[in-house]
Amino acid sequence: MPGSSRPLYQMKAEFFKTLGHPIRIRVLELLSQREHAVSEMLAEVDVEAANLSQQLAVLRRAGLVTARREALSVTYAITSPEVAELLAVARTILTGVVASQAEALEQSA
Repeated sequence: MPGSSRPLYQMKAEFFKTLGHPIRIRVLELLSQREHAVSEMLAEVDVEAANLSQQLAVLRRAGLVTARREALSVTYAITSPEVAELLAVARTILTGVVASQAEALEQSA
């Protein structure tokens, strides 16, 4: 089996694994609003600089973010507006799930 012919479902699973970390999700949410310098993200995401750097590297390798150096800082951006759309859809799904769970709890009380 040639290396480039992995099934799409396998590629999707790897994609969702990349998204499967709270810091990476938070970073993508921030970058969905606008570009951010690393220092700005550090102020918003409560993690050590080394951890943030590691998570940004994972997102960069996956092709979800790009980085560009500006003088002494590095600024990140999402590579595709669909990433922001995906996060918005996830929020909508979770809002519905939470509402359904609350409704079920009320009915069982």
